[in-house]
Amino acid sequence: MLTVAAALVGSGDPVGGQGQPSLTILSRDGRRALPLNIVNDQELVFLDDLAAAFQLTVREESLGSFTVAYRGKTILLTPDQPLVSVAGRLVSLPAPPTRSGRRWLVPVELINRALALVYDARLDLRKPSRLLIVGDLRVPRVTIRYEGGDPTRVTIDSTPRTSTTVSQEATSLAIKFDADALEVAVPALQPQPLVQAVRVVEPASLAIDVGPRFGAFRASTQPLDSSARLTIDVMSAQTEQQPAAPAPPSQPAPAPDLSVLNQPVSAIRTIAIDPGHGGEDEGVKGAGGSKEKDLTLAVARRVKAAIESRLGIRVLLTREDDRNVSLEGRAAVANNNKADMFISLHANASFRNTAAGASILYAAFEREAEPAAHASLGSERLPTFGGGLRDVDLVLWDLAQMRHLDRSSELATILADQLRDRIPLSIRPIDRAAISVLESANMPAVLVEIGYLSNPEQEKQMTGASFQDTFVQAVYDAILKFRGLLGGGTQ
Repeated sequence: MLTVAAALVGSGDPVGGQGQPSLTILSRDGRRALPLNIVNDQELVFLDDLAAAFQLTVREESLGSFTVAYRGKTILLTPDQPLVSVAGRLVSLPAPPTRSGRRWLVPVELINRALALVYDARLDLRKPSRLLIVGDLRVPRVTIRYEGGDPTRVTIDSTPRTSTTVSQEATSLAIKFDADALEVAVPALQPQPLVQAVRVVEPASLAIDVGPRFGAFRASTQPLDSSARLTIDVMSAQTEQQPAAPAPPSQPAPAPDLSVLNQPVSAIRTIAIDPGHGGEDEGVKGAGGSKEKDLTLAVARRVKAAIESRLGIRVLLTREDDRNVSLEGRAAVANNNKADMFISLHANASFRNTAAGASILYAAFEREAEPAAHASLGSERLPTFGGGLRDVDLVLWDLAQMRHLDRSSELATILADQLRDRIPLSIRPIDRAAISVLESANMPAVLVEIGYLSNPEQEKQMTGASFQDTFVQAVYDAILKFRGLLGGGTQ
């Protein structure tokens, strides 16, 4: 089996081409390229190019810092500092702004970490593919695997789940995705008697060019946790005519275990834990070399093990390893698996290396968004399997969290109470903020800043087993209390 990860974005040309690399900006208005500059293995963009692309106002201040403004909202940047202030909240960058001649260069991560907090449309930066999606476009990540032979199998995974249709058109098989565009990994393969090539057809289709021995194909789909898998077997005419092997004799099904029917129903059945950052997005980096992405994943794994072994509650991690997951993808894992709670784990940073303490945040929405949210909340009458109709609530994706704010506030309060006197808390342990990863979560959701990696003393504590065990126990106790609040009992 050959898995190839040459990223393409809805076209037949590699991202960046053969010359200067570029970031592809994809929006309803089409595509455009933003030049990238590689400095010390960091991808940087000129600030004036970014300002022109997103209608930003840049102004240098008297003390050497400069502000980036968008419709009255500002981002404060300081040369030689890998931190920016967004509406009073500090956000880390992988590198500081630097001057190149008379122009400023900033890390491309400024887009998704800072600009996304003030911009009026969703910004989804997919750094490995050098793709930036502006607005609510449906652009699934599509991975293709190829197994030669007769039949030849082509396996296509799309994340998040995306429906597809497969049809035969002349000398190719057309796979059409219910999407606006595709982020595709296309295999480079030598032409074979059954499959000659796989191509991207704009805006959101694939074509499998079949060879001279092609006789027929069969396609099947399989839902995965957060993806859809399409399997296509390309067969020769000879293979198609061979009778299928007889199925093995069926074994009697075991008697069903009905003991679960006597167990009390829990108000919390599934919890989504989100280890912040991952992959090329390292997050905050401490003076001792600790990385936020590693800390959050280590703590998330401990939380998962404790909850599943002691409470029997299903726990999903939005990432199981060191890989990048978009903000939209993190919420999608929780929503698609009908999680009853969403906890996003992060580490904080400050210009002052003495800043310390954990904090819990839940989502804040602009006041003008609330009427729009309630106007969008409606219902649609849909048929049921047993006949008849039922009303199904419809919720705008971007505002899904709004109707859970009261419960999210209660969850934040319970977490702060359980963490208090166990690990250091910040001066303001509970706060609200416009946090993209929480806005689309359709369940009670909070973001926990475990502590400050910019504080050398706290960095040593946070990376130690004793601190992490104490933190996990506090989260465990908070989940028990929150479950009791929802009416699911306690243990």
